[in-house]
Formats: sequence, C-alpha cells, structure tokens
Amino acid sequence: MTEQSTAASSPASDHSTSGHGADESFVAPSDVRVTSTATGRQATEPLREDIRLLGGLLGDIVREHAGEEIFDLVERARVESFRVRRSEIDRGELAETLAGLGVAQATPVIRAFSHFALLANLAEDIHRERRRAIHVRAGDPPVDSSLTATYAKLAAAGLSDDEVGRALEDAVVVPVITAHPTETRRRTVFEAQRRITDLMRFRGRTELTPDEDADVTAALRRQVLTLWQTALIRLERLRIEDEIEVGLRYYDAAFFSVIPTINAALRDQLREQYPDAGLTDEPILRMGSWIGGDRDGNPFVTDEIVAMATGRAAQTAVTHHLEQLTVLAQELSMSSRLVTVSDELVALGGVDDPEDTANDEPYRLALRHIRSRLMSTAHDRFGPQTQALVDAFVDTEAQPYATAAELLADLDVVDASLRANHDGPLADDRLLTLREAVRAFGFHLSGLDMRQNSDVHEEVVAELLAWSGVHDDYCSLDEADRVALLTRELADRRPLVRPGAQLGELAAKELAIVTAGARAVADYGPESVPNYIISMCTSVSDMLEALIMLKEAELFDPGSAQEDPRCTVRVVPLFETIEDLQQGAATLLAALDVPLYRALVSAQGDIQEVMLGYSDSNKDGGYLAANWALYRAELDLVEASEKAGIRLRLFHGRGGTVGRGGGPSYDAILAQPPGAVQGSLRITEQGEVIAAKYAEPVLARRNLETLLAATIESTLLDTEGLGDEAEAAYVVLDELAALARGAYSALVHDTPGFVEYFTSSTPLSEIGALNIGSRPASRKQTEKISDLRAIPWVLSWTQSRVMLPGWYGTGSAFEKWIDGDPERLETLRGYYRSWPFFRTVMSNMAQVMAKSDLGLAERYSRLVTDESLRERVFGMITDEHRRTVQMYFDITESTDLLADNASLARSVFNRFPYLEPLNLLQLELLKRFRSGDDSPQVRRGIQLTMNGLATALRNSG
Repeated sequence: MTEQSTAASSPASDHSTSGHGADESFVAPSDVRVTSTATGRQATEPLREDIRLLGGLLGDIVREHAGEEIFDLVERARVESFRVRRSEIDRGELAETLAGLGVAQATPVIRAFSHFALLANLAEDIHRERRRAIHVRAGDPPVDSSLTATYAKLAAAGLSDDEVGRALEDAVVVPVITAHPTETRRRTVFEAQRRITDLMRFRGRTELTPDEDADVTAALRRQVLTLWQTALIRLERLRIEDEIEVGLRYYDAAFFSVIPTINAALRDQLREQYPDAGLTDEPILRMGSWIGGDRDGNPFVTDEIVAMATGRAAQTAVTHHLEQLTVLAQELSMSSRLVTVSDELVALGGVDDPEDTANDEPYRLALRHIRSRLMSTAHDRFGPQTQALVDAFVDTEAQPYATAAELLADLDVVDASLRANHDGPLADDRLLTLREAVRAFGFHLSGLDMRQNSDVHEEVVAELLAWSGVHDDYCSLDEADRVALLTRELADRRPLVRPGAQLGELAAKELAIVTAGARAVADYGPESVPNYIISMCTSVSDMLEALIMLKEAELFDPGSAQEDPRCTVRVVPLFETIEDLQQGAATLLAALDVPLYRALVSAQGDIQEVMLGYSDSNKDGGYLAANWALYRAELDLVEASEKAGIRLRLFHGRGGTVGRGGGPSYDAILAQPPGAVQGSLRITEQGEVIAAKYAEPVLARRNLETLLAATIESTLLDTEGLGDEAEAAYVVLDELAALARGAYSALVHDTPGFVEYFTSSTPLSEIGALNIGSRPASRKQTEKISDLRAIPWVLSWTQSRVMLPGWYGTGSAFEKWIDGDPERLETLRGYYRSWPFFRTVMSNMAQVMAKSDLGLAERYSRLVTDESLRERVFGMITDEHRRTVQMYFDITESTDLLADNASLARSVFNRFPYLEPLNLLQLELLKRFRSGDDSPQVRRGIQLTMNGLATALRNSG
C-alpha cells in the first residue's frame, strides 16, 4: 500500500512561504506543475526563474564540491520525493535508499536540501515583494495589513480627532525579540543571505546587458559557494552570549533604517488626518528583548549576563548614533557665506562671533560638538571599548549627555535652523532618521525584560524574610497572611538583607541579577529594564514577591504619606495555564485592591501590563481550549481594568507555530476581543521567525507595518463583528472549549504511556542532547509534560510532522457539540463567516493540518518499541486527525484545507517534497543515535536535519 503524503504549509509569519511554487530542482527540470492556469503560471514565472537560477547554481556547486555521486544521490532523492507525493512509489523505497547511506554521504545530502530550502525562502520573499510592487503600480487598492489601507479605513469610519487622541494616548507597539533553539545560523550565513537578496533584487529591477547579467550571476555563484562551504550551525552549544549577538544583528540589518522612518511617517499621517488629536512626538514603535533577562528555567542567566545584554544593547545604540553623526556632518557642508543659520546653532557650535572664520561651516561645527559630547557619553558608560570610535576631530573632554533627551534637544536645534532657512528637504533626510532613532532607541536600544518563575520568588523571599528575622516559615502562610506580611515589608524602606549577607546560592544569584538590572537602569535609563515578568503567576502574593525583589535592589521605593511609591520597572503577571487564564482578572483585581499596589500603578500612569501565555496554555489544554481561554481571559481583563479605572496593556507571548500562538499577526491581532488592544501591543518574536520577518529592510518594514496597522484598527474600529450575538457566541465557545480540552486531556494527560510515546516518537531527547540553544528543554529534571518547556514540546511534534499542538481535540469537540444537528452546524458556519476570532482559529488550524504528514508521522511512531502503546496512541492521533479535517470541511463548506489561500497551496504542493529526504534522514540518524552511535558525525547530522526542517517550515517552534 502506498503511503500518502498529506503535506502542506502554514505561514510562519505575515510574509512566510509566499505560496508560489518552488518546484525546481537544483538543476531546474520541468517535471512538476506549478499551477493549472495560464494566468497563475504567468504570475509565478519570475519566481520559477529565480528558483531555477539559484537551484541551478546550488546544483553545480554540489556536483563540483561534493562529487558526482552525491549530486546524483540528491537528484534521485528529489525526483523520488515528488513521485511519493504523486503516489507513484511507496515512501519505503526512498527510505530504504537513504537508510543505506553512511553518515559521510548523508551529511551533504542533508546540507543540499537545507541550502535549497534557504534559497527558496529568499526567492519566495523577493517574489512577494515583486508582486506587491506590481499591484501598487497598477493602482490596485492597498492590501489589508498595510498602513495605507488602515488610513483609508479610519477615514471611512468618520472618527473624531478626540476619539483618535484618547484611543492612541500612550500608544506603543513593541516586538520583543526572544531566543529560540532552532535559530542557530551564524553571522556569515546571515550576511551571505543578505547579499544574495540584494543581488536578486538588483537583477530583477535592472535592465542588464549580457555582460552585466553574467557578472551578477557570477556574484550570486560566489555567495552560494560561500554558503555551501560555510557551516550552517555552530560546533559548540549556543551560549546566551551568542544569542545576545544574534538578536543585535537585526538592528544594523533593518531596525535602524526602518523603525525611525515608520514612526515619523505614521505620526505625520495621523496628524494630517486628525490635526487636533493631540498626538505627541513619542514613537509608537519600539523594541524589546528577553535575551539575557529571561531566567525562567535557564540557569545560565546571571548578573554578568544581564550586564552584558544591557551593555551591548546600549553600545549598539550609541555606536549607531555616532556613526550617523559622522555621516551627517559630511553631508551638511553648507557655508555661512551662503546660508543663514540660527543663533542657537551658532551657540551650539561653540563660536561666539558669527563672523569668525571658524564658523564658516556652522552645521559641521555644531555636529562636531554634538558628536564630541556623545563620544564622552560613550566613554563614560563603556570606557576604553569605545576608543576605536575616537578620531582627531573629537574632543573627548566634552561634557557627556546625561540622557538621550539632551542629545535630541541638540539635534532639534540643528533641525530648527534648517527648517527656518528653507532647508526642510535636508532636515527630512538623515537628520530626521537620526532624531527618530534617538527617540526610539535612546541610549538603551531596547527594553530588556526580566522574567522568573513564581516558585523561585517564593523560595528566595522566604529565605530573605527568615534571614532578616521577619518570619521563619513564610511558605507555611496562607494567601491572606502572605499578602499582609509582604505589604507591611513593602511599606518600609528598610531592606531585608544587607550587603554581604550569607544567603543560599539561589537567593544570592537572584538578588545579584535584579541588582544588575538596577545598575542598567542607572547607567542607560529606565527604558533599559522596563518590566519584571512573573511566570506561572497565580496570586497576589506572587506579584508582591516580585516587588520585594525589586525593593531589595532599590528599584522600588515605598514613598511616604506625602509621596506615592515609585518603581520604574512594571510588575507584569504572566497567566499561562488554562486555570490561571480563567482566574487572571480576579488575581488582577485582588492585587489592585491592595492600596500600596494600587498607588504604585497610579504612579506608573494607571497602566497595568498583563502577559498572556500562549505556549503553556496550549500544552496544558490543547489548541481550541487554549485559544478560547485566552480570548475569555482578555474579555475578563478588559472588564476588570474598566472596573478598576486603569489602562490595560496586554503582552502576547506568541511563538512561531500555531501551537504556540503563531500564524499571521494581522489576523491574530484583529481577532482580539473588543477593548483588548487599547492602542498598545507587546508581542514576542522568536527564532527563525525573526529572521523570516526582519532580516532585511523590505521584509522588516512590511511586518512592522502589519503590527501597527492591526493595533490601530483593533483600537479604533469594531473588528469583532458579533454585535448583540456576542454573549450567545461566548457560551457556545465555552462549551466547545470544554469538550476540546476533554478530548485533548484524554490523550495527553490520561493515556497511560503517552509520555513514553511522545519522547520516543519525536526527537525531544535529542533537542536537549545536541547542544541546540542555551536553555534546557525542561524547567525541572522531570518527565512530566507540565514541566517541559513549550518550545521543545512544539518543536518535537513539528519535526515529526504530527503538528499535534495545533489541532488535536478540536474535531472531537465540534463533532460532539453538533451531534448531527443541522442548526448547530449552521451556527458554527455563521461564526466562520462573520467572527474574525473563529475564522482565524479555523484557518490557522487548517494550515497546520495541511502541513502535517501522517505518512511520515507513522514512520516516526515506529521508534516506539512498545507495539501496543504505539498502535493505541497513533491510532488516537490518526482518528482525531481524520475527524478534525472532516469537521473543518463541514463548517467551512470547503473541500480543501487551503481553500482560503490558493497561493500558499501551490507553494505547499510543490515545495514540501523537498522536506521528505530531511525527515527520512532524520529518522535514520535517530535510530542510529538511539542504538548507541553517538559519534559527532551522527549528532551533527541530526542537528542539521532539525535546522533544515526549521528553515523550510519557517515556524518550527
């Protein structure tokens, strides 16, 4: 019997796999259909040409450098993978071919398919960019998710200036960069990708002569050759220091050029549409990071790491400003003999007499002074590390800037002088971008969040209270007594411990980390460490314990009868499990009932941030139950915030995959309940999704615009669309979520041996053993699913192509709730047509299921030695998969999982056969590894397959 391959893809982000057929082999044969229509084929022909070029170059290089035998093997695997897809041969035939390979042969095959996936990603991204430009030139309406479309929607809504001003007061959109175990590409690979992208753009936009075309092709060949001869992954385990540097690379790559211009354009457009809205100059778009501050389950985060993360971020920001000042001084070469300048500019340059010949180039003189002061700032903060930036024209004795606001004020003097003398076009170029960069990045670059688990806080605070003689057994207290004790301590300026106190290892380490955060705030400003996030927050005492930690580091001050308490760091509860989400609003209201805490929130502008955990809620209760628990939690939190008279800011802890809250960001944000956005959004961005979204300026601009567009629309427009039917719909989803959770729990939590099945049938143990990422796979040394980190949970199911976290339990819930009743089926069909939340949940689930491949998953199940366990669990998985697909078809009235995304369907059909050899070789190497062959070559081969699949899928965890 032929194994059927039901493989398809879902988008890793708003721009992921473009949906056009990447069907060419490494030498560009023509045996696979891209599309059945002439129009579709014509539209995708430029992509086919790009794939043909890049794939051909890669094929030539494989032949030349790996040998004819390896090239033939790669080509045979490619052809047979497509034959498997067309059910012309059994998958086992290809598996047998690959199983017979030695590691020395398997490795270049893995690398060839991984490199092709990487090149195909670049080609598809460029094609999306090209198609977008064609539509713009044709005068087509702006596409949803663009700011241009958002402006038109706002205009059509007839909003008043006052409505817009109130809604966007304190507006902020913050993508928060986090580390990820599959994003292990080195800077060399990153740079080669960027050069290939630039060359392909140039080739596509320029009328080249034959010689010029040959030159570009030769340059592309050099870059592909460089990629082939560069190791895709590191030899050693990724350290946090490496992850910090990986996160910082995106600033030079895109953020420095894109974020300032987006902020300026957005503010100008909104002010033009709503001149009396009172919009400030504060940038809406800012950046955040967890890398180096997130110590929940990561023992490698120390005070030295926090110092490095904040210090390197600050250096990156200040270095950028210095570089831009140097170039700006070169550009603003105007002579005082030819232009008029303001007195303030002359004074800034330090020349008292305007007639002094030293003032002949007043802008350069002023910028020299600004750069000297900034250089002194850098020297004060970073010491001799900045010496390489010093040149003969900089006076390092100049007075350093105390804050970034002082630097901005000086730049504003330059700006005002230019505009007053009709040089606005010059002010609107590099100077404008630099001023906006100083606003957005300051001297800190991005805000580093600190995060720790509430259990750790409890243990540390208990030790501090015992050491100080306040209470010998804090952990024995009930919640009311804990809150009373903590409140008393927070109201007293007296610290619990003194410097040099003899504390246990955990307490000493935790206090040192928070103290390092306090030093960063002192050195780089309060924006450098804006939040303290409490993982697994379940109570008011969890929140107050975090404040105790901040108080010991002198970040929290209780104030007095005449002064409100002060803390530049916000305490952010993270509600993660289904139960915690359900109780989140009650926990928040209880915290705000504590007078001291309520006074602190008032002092922080009456803004309370709450983080929602997509990953653990999904792992806890399954896809549909988690999504609905999040929606319900947001509804409850919105109601609670209105009752308490505060402004709610939600932080969405989304991962790359649908099982961790992933999927198109625009749709996800629009699917939020009414009142949940309120002009502000923080959202995590992880791993290969960061590279896919922000690796270069064009991609970054499109994806950042998407976040802004969705945030503004969700804030100002009615995007839920349920009207008076909302409460009835909520009741239906309550019932569906309960049924879905029951079906999910029956497998994951209640099936004997499920943990053994999971760990055996997926590469979970190898994720921890193969030096992938800096963070351990589990929070604790345990085999409980609840203690496993969400990334390896989802990554494991993704690698084995089951994709279980993105769909399991949903089909059973629909089937039981409908129970053959046509009216109930029509109710769900109505929700699909009119409710963005329900439609998004269904669409994301369908994309995940289309990407699953139960034929491959069955081969992974054979890794389970207990035959009865294997048959029982895999039988439950296949039954639920079939049931869920059928229910999706019934509710959406479609017969295609990707009916709402035809372009993605084309890409999936033609692209996914290239993943077949990677999965089959991973399986073979896993068998060898588990049989005792733990040679470096086998380990490296498994890691390469993981990296290759993550690259191809673009949303692996």
